[in-house]
Amino acid sequence: VAVRDLTAAARTYSALLGRSPSCRGEHPGLGTNNVLYRLDNTYLELLSPQPESRIAEGLRAQLEEKGEGLLGLAFGTGDADLCRASLLERGLHPAAPREGLARDLDSGVVREYQSVLLPPDESRGVLVFAIQHLSPPELLPPAPRAASAASAVTGVDHVVVRTADAEAAKQLYGQDLGIRLALDRSFEQWGARLLFFRIGGLTIEIAASLGEEVEPGAADSLWGIAYRVPDADAARERLTAEGFDVSEVRRGRKPGTRVFTIRSETHGVATLCLEAAPK
Repeated sequence: VAVRDLTAAARTYSALLGRSPSCRGEHPGLGTNNVLYRLDNTYLELLSPQPESRIAEGLRAQLEEKGEGLLGLAFGTGDADLCRASLLERGLHPAAPREGLARDLDSGVVREYQSVLLPPDESRGVLVFAIQHLSPPELLPPAPRAASAASAVTGVDHVVVRTADAEAAKQLYGQDLGIRLALDRSFEQWGARLLFFRIGGLTIEIAASLGEEVEPGAADSLWGIAYRVPDADAARERLTAEGFDVSEVRRGRKPGTRVFTIRSETHGVATLCLEAAPK
């Protein structure tokens, strides 16, 4: 998530998640500062340009042009070189693995990684890259819980990507990236075609409007995040007490789920909390 004021964004997301950050750090080679929350199935990163850095001009320009909001999708890989080779075999043109490091500003711990970036014209305008963590996972601890177990966010349920060309997006995430397509269905009552891709214990939801003319070459856009909570009522009560403007709890689209919307400003990210159906 790209943000202008990292301190303010960390305050918002710590209250939203009911968790303290796993790390407050920097990327010396990128000219950026970040705050990370390691959740059960992924981690959320808040990213901002360092004030005097010329290296981060791209991020600064993005914030000026589009404002705060979801910046990109980072997919994990166990081997950056093999990942790039696989993407090349699928007809994509990823960049060579790039080494990077992240420094924890509080502890001084340095974590090393390699990333493989897809060109924007092949990722439909969305920042998409794979990352291989080279340092032990315990160097980025789980985000400490600062609220009750029932009300704190445990993970990400799904991320929403909007598209004007559902077939092209299906090709990218399914065939090109090799992510499993779990469902492709049109919902007339909502006027939407939804495609659900499953990876790493979460879902990438591709949303396209029904009846609209396909726009070849139109870029996709990252839109929102749905977070998992054990108890929707407890989470809503906590967030209301924190000063968030939230909707009533309602039945989710997936049978057995219960959801509510966070209407307060969340730095440009449409946000939902979801209580999963009982197993």
